Amino acid sequence: MAKLRIGVLYDYWWDDDEERSEGAHPKRKAPEEDVQAVYDALKEAGHSPVFLRLDGTRESLTELAQSETDLIFNLVESFGGDDSHDSNVAGLLELLGRRFTGAGAHGLYLAQDKALAKKIFTFHGIHTPYFATVYRGRTEHSHDIQFPVIVKPAREDGSIGIHFGAVCGSIKELMERIDYIHAEFDTPALIEEYIEGRELYVGVLGNEKPEALPVVELDLSKLPKGTPKIAGAEVKWEEDTEAYQKTWPFLPEDLDEGISTRLKDTAIQAFQALQLRDYGRIDFRLAADGTLHVLEVNPNPYLLPSAELAMAAKKTGRSYTDLIGEIVNLSLARYPNGGV
Repeated sequence: MAKLRIGVLYDYWWDDDEERSEGAHPKRKAPEEDVQAVYDALKEAGHSPVFLRLDGTRESLTELAQSETDLIFNLVESFGGDDSHDSNVAGLLELLGRRFTGAGAHGLYLAQDKALAKKIFTFHGIHTPYFATVYRGRTEHSHDIQFPVIVKPAREDGSIGIHFGAVCGSIKELMERIDYIHAEFDTPALIEEYIEGRELYVGVLGNEKPEALPVVELDLSKLPKGTPKIAGAEVKWEEDTEAYQKTWPFLPEDLDEGISTRLKDTAIQAFQALQLRDYGRIDFRLAADGTLHVLEVNPNPYLLPSAELAMAAKKTGRSYTDLIGEIVNLSLARYPNGGV
């Protein structure tokens, strides 16, 4: 494999005067830890990485279009802080004819629209919690769901808009949370049956013959008493909270082989159903009765060496540099003369 000039593309936006509101995207500092880690791994593999930054301006898009790289390692999560625009960035790269890692514009869009993704899962026979979508007093879709429920923005990711208060046990709590979602995000509210159970993640690598990596579990047992056991923003982003400090991913050793196989098979099904590429992570809830519920599919998941995908890859004998190199090779193989 030739050594390549690889652009590590990430989004940067920061306003020192703006206070972060509940549910707002964690503002990026440049470069973030995962961005630097990918850059270092590419360099260790013998490539010539360069940083490419999008800051929400037209000028940064022009600079991206004019950049000269053999491949772009796409770590973009938003454009100008708007998470719904990550698919637009991928679409721009497609229009420019650039080679890039991870999901294309179509896959990113399907994964971000949670209600649409759930309908696709149902078509493919992939079990997902029953749900309803409501926007400005209009019910767009509804299953027969019962309390407790969890209320999320229908078109956000990274646990944005999902806090402990998202779990509702009454009509009053539900209506208040729906109003919050509509006001804060101007998007339909996804009302989903709350599944009590274990939070499990399965990473997937590959395209023609995807490989499911070992199962990773998020330990929610030490959350503060009285809080719902969900991987909300407090758990994922708010570093000064007890919830963040006491929840850690680990590799479970007590999963029945049959359940582990079902998790991996379903993860590959979901990965393919939403047309993901190269790598992804599928989030599950395992209920006490053994039912597997697909909660979410994550294209281009977090690539910090301590994150779930890298943890699972390490279990298979892949170093972090191996993982990043494999993603590069998988993406290049999708393009004509990709390895040259």
